[in-house]
Formats: sequence, structure tokens, C-alpha cells
Amino acid sequence: MADLVSVILPAYNCEKTLADTLESVLNQTYRDFEIVLINDAATDGTSAICDSYAKKDARVRYFANLKNLGTLETRVRAINLAKGEWIAFIDSDDMWSTDKLEKQFALQKATGCDLIYTASSFINENGEPFKWIMHVPEEVTYKKLLRQNVISNSSVLMRKRDYLKYSPFTERERDMHEDFACWLCMLRAGLTARGINEPLITYRLHKNSSSSNKVNAAKLNMNTYRYIGLGLLERYFYQGCYAVNGILKYMHFR
Repeated sequence: MADLVSVILPAYNCEKTLADTLESVLNQTYRDFEIVLINDAATDGTSAICDSYAKKDARVRYFANLKNLGTLETRVRAINLAKGEWIAFIDSDDMWSTDKLEKQFALQKATGCDLIYTASSFINENGEPFKWIMHVPEEVTYKKLLRQNVISNSSVLMRKRDYLKYSPFTERERDMHEDFACWLCMLRAGLTARGINEPLITYRLHKNSSSSNKVNAAKLNMNTYRYIGLGLLERYFYQGCYAVNGILKYMHFR
């Protein structure tokens, strides 16, 4: 069916959050979807949760990696297993609003856009909400996206063929933000991205989001700019924009 959505869900040591994530997808008002759930050799109770949901709902297609491959390799495997023309991503500790996919398809049908993203709300490890919402623009261009990646991976709805064409997952050097690189390559090629400025995803923040992780994220961002072919001065300019926007964002979580 043309509008079947394959929801890509890698799962690794997420026994505390996985059920909430799966429920948020299974309760979507848009019903034409499958969940491609891959257990990335988890060592906690993740396997039992995966088994349980696969047995009780036929929309959950469950696979298990023989060894731990990491999020990117697992996501690529899931996409290759996906049956839908459309794909959506969700991490194993995030959640969707029940009308996420329905609203995204309504926007896609109205505009013909290629990539649909949404605003985000945030909770802490205990499920307590932050007041701040990460709002998104109605539309984002290649130049605007270079300044700040406003497209959260768990919010995206896009065609499978576009991911396979524009994602750098075949590159040997993957020391970058692969999703950001994919969105940039799509927009540079003339595809369009539209946003729904409603928090249709809830992103869970963890305590281990330390300073060292932020430094690594900045390095990955710089490598993303290099991958898409920006010159040195351009890379430093947009990295400065990234740093300022990052500081302003994380001030809301102190």
C-alpha cells in the first residue's frame, strides 16, 4: 500500500522506556503502519518486552541482532527490512503524540513536501516534563538548516527511497551526525521540508548528557559540515551558529 509507514525502532538496554515508546506508536490514529523493531543484542529485559509486543500485535515485526551493532547499523538494517514506502524514526526512550502520523500525512498531502518534522517537548529520566518546547519553523531551507538542525530524528516522516539516496550510511567514515547530513543533502538537491509547530514528540533527556558528550556532538557536527563539502571558513561560521543555538537550547534544562 502506497502510504504504509515503516516505523524504525532500534532497541538496546531500554527495558525502562521501551514499552512507553511502543505504546505511543501502536496508539496512532493513523493506522497503516508497521514497526520494524530490532533488538541490538540487549543484555537487560529488552528482549522480553520485544517478544511480548511482537506476539500480541502483528504490526510489530521483531528482529534480533546476533551481536551489538550500534544504533546506526541497526537502523540501516531496519530500513532494509522495511516494507513501507514511507519511514519514520523513533528512539527507544522517546514518545509520539497519538495524532503525529495523521497530522504529518495531512501536511504532506496538502503541500507535496518530501520531509515532515515537528516541534518537540522534553521530559527528564523520571518522566517529569520541562516547560520549554523546541519550536520549529513552517519550512526550512538548506541555508537555514546549516545554522541550526531544527529537525529532530524522532519527529521525521520521509520516503524510504530518499533516505537510501541521501543518507551517508554507506560511508566508511561515519563520525558525523548522519541524520543531519541526510536532511542537508536532501534540501541541497531541491527536496522540501515542512514543519508542524506542535510538540508531537516527547524527547527524554538523560543525566549522562555530560560536557564531554556535548564536545563530541560539536565534533560530529563539524565533521558533518566537512562531509557535505563546506569550505573551512564556512564550517567555522556555521559551527559558531551551532554553538550559540546549542547554548541557548540547553539553558532551558538547567
